[in-house]
Amino acid sequence: MKILIVEDDLEIARLIEQTLTREGFECVLARDGWGALEEFGRSQPDVVVLDLMLPKLDGLEVCARIRQKPEDKDPYILMLTAKGEEIDRVIGLSTGADDYLVKPFSPRELVARVRALLRRSLRQGGQGQVYSSPHFTLDLDRHTAQSHFENLGSQTLDLTTLEFKLLATFLSYPGRVWSRAQLIEKLWGNDFFGDERVVDTHIARLRKKIEPDPSSPQFVKTIVGAGYKFEDG
Repeated sequence: MKILIVEDDLEIARLIEQTLTREGFECVLARDGWGALEEFGRSQPDVVVLDLMLPKLDGLEVCARIRQKPEDKDPYILMLTAKGEEIDRVIGLSTGADDYLVKPFSPRELVARVRALLRRSLRQGGQGQVYSSPHFTLDLDRHTAQSHFENLGSQTLDLTTLEFKLLATFLSYPGRVWSRAQLIEKLWGNDFFGDERVVDTHIARLRKKIEPDPSSPQFVKTIVGAGYKFEDG
């Protein structure tokens, strides 16, 4: 597994590199935002450990640009922040971060967070089931997803593992209202670290891929004060 470490403080970057290398990961480094995007294109990492405060391009912008590259590998992103008050921004701006870690942190916690992110993809597996609705079909065994719209025909959806699991959860219980905590338990179980509002980030990313108009969702609807539900029919 390859990890891209984006940190402008060389001492911290080296500490992270040494910690993860000892755990058997292959690490590459970048010291600023533009360098991070260049290295991401070259190395195609499985995980990006991304500092929030960076020269040239900050971590939020780097995160957003990585998520806007559908032709590239879609890595897990662990955001680092030294300011507790910044956590709401990291989670709330729908930039696509999967988790965050507040400095100073222990090497053991860093390794635990990285391994938990990687286990999310390893936990995904099909049960030989197909979920369908008027506009969507998911084959869990083949791990394929398709949309069906009259004006577009059938199209394959390019979903990440987490987005696939999220849509499968909605399709398996259409009309059910899911709280953030319930979705976390369903998707991540004991592997989850962080703030519940990271769910909002992944809902926003899924909507961009399945909704005709993500700003006015037709399928994944927000139930104020309760959570989310899926309607198609």
